[in-house]
Amino acid sequence: MSQFRLNRLFNASSGKALDVAVDHGFFGESSFITGIEDMDAVVATLVRANPDAVQLTLGQARILQRIPGKQKPALVLRTDVANVYGDPLDSHIFSHHVPNAIEEAVRLDAVAVCANLMHLPGRPEIRESNILSIMALREQATRFGMPLMIEPLVMQDNANAGGGYMVDGDTDKIVTLVRQAKELGADLIKADPTDNIADYSKVIAVAGDVPVLVRGGGRVDDRTLLERTVAVLDQGASGIVYGRNVIQHPKPAGITSALMAVLHASASVDDALDIIEGSAA
Repeated sequence: MSQFRLNRLFNASSGKALDVAVDHGFFGESSFITGIEDMDAVVATLVRANPDAVQLTLGQARILQRIPGKQKPALVLRTDVANVYGDPLDSHIFSHHVPNAIEEAVRLDAVAVCANLMHLPGRPEIRESNILSIMALREQATRFGMPLMIEPLVMQDNANAGGGYMVDGDTDKIVTLVRQAKELGADLIKADPTDNIADYSKVIAVAGDVPVLVRGGGRVDDRTLLERTVAVLDQGASGIVYGRNVIQHPKPAGITSALMAVLHASASVDDALDIIEGSAA
């Protein structure tokens, strides 16, 4: 039954999806909410831009779902919260899921829920917490036919990375964690790009029949973002989950339109850049 909801996530013609993540406030880091302080305005902008989905938290999802009409982005619901992004890290770190997350997702008419699977060097208790959350969510997701998106996140040592999204793009580490997500019963996988983008076919292969959506990570220039998007799609990715590269863009509607053209109409990088250039701020 989970396929019924996924039919509202993926474009019927291309089979691809753009999910714009705006769940950053959940993690309690002040720098994460730059540019998204006014969530009503952010969601309104995204609804006008019309990506395939918007990823929100329990407390913000109603902003999207109370908007009338059928022609709006689908909801992906973030289900877990952690304090692993601080610099320095807190002495006690944690990761917890919302106990009734799946029932809340059903009530909110979400098309999927999202949960982390983090590898943080020297802190195996975080991955253990994530696995316990995923197993609990998997049981309820199966019961209610709710697709479960697992987000394998390979992180650098905080002391070396300087806080924030401490992504480690090592291919072997990403492949290993993606495979664990597959083994834990993911319906969707949201994975980081590899440092060597030509390796991404290995990530797709190890995920098997589970669709892989590629994370955007930190802000990059438009050409870099679009070239990376084309590269991962060419290797078999089923879509993208971009946050700051959309919501912190000076033309969020323009970059959304450009990404949608790449995903659903196989637009070239140069054509997509023209779309951004011709869009309103």
